[in-house]
Amino acid sequence: MPLKILLNGSQGRMGRTINAIVGQQGVDEVFPVDMGDDPAIYIGDCSVVIDFSLPSATLPLVKLASEANKPAVIGTTGHTPEERREVLSAAADIPLVWANNYSVGVNLLFHLLDKAASILDSSYNPEVVEIHHRHKVDAPSGTAVRLLEIIRDARGLQPDSEQHGRRGITGERPDDQIGVHALRGGDSVGEHTIYFAGEGERIELTHRASDRGIFARGALRAAHWATSQPAGVYDMQDVLGLR
Repeated sequence: MPLKILLNGSQGRMGRTINAIVGQQGVDEVFPVDMGDDPAIYIGDCSVVIDFSLPSATLPLVKLASEANKPAVIGTTGHTPEERREVLSAAADIPLVWANNYSVGVNLLFHLLDKAASILDSSYNPEVVEIHHRHKVDAPSGTAVRLLEIIRDARGLQPDSEQHGRRGITGERPDDQIGVHALRGGDSVGEHTIYFAGEGERIELTHRASDRGIFARGALRAAHWATSQPAGVYDMQDVLGLR
């Protein structure tokens, strides 16, 4: 079904990528919104809201979508826990798809990681390494944050089990630790690797993105899907039927 989307953050990296492929993805019309624009002008005419902007812009946009009974797809990352709670509260009456990464491949990685982290015991030490372009402002990436959540949930660990980088005399690595390393440089679209290092063997799960279009196509797939869903909070695992 053709879509009319209100695209918040239309001049950002993801916004420009979405604009470049909408003609191939069953989108009838795009209402572009960026910093300084008023999304309320278009909210009545759109069928779904997509947000790839700044964390501070997400809550006002979701409130607007909720008041207008429009589904929302959120791809912005870097929110504080309080900001996230406020957004989820504001979206109580609409379908909200919120994912740190809209790539189909990355979401399959999430699914496989959950299986691996559940099967491999604590003698397999997990380390998460991600690399992104030098312009990315948050670290670790939203995708890496989700990878960490999956490992913690599978192993019953707390957030303080995460070790962000290492320096100096760190002592022996404990089994209940998850190493996290964020690399920044050049124009890398995004790469995430999870290592499970055991005695005598190492398992590696990796996703490499070479084209930002994979995220745009996934977000538009989520937007199509959201228009036929009841109110609730969803992610790409729901969109892809992996849950």
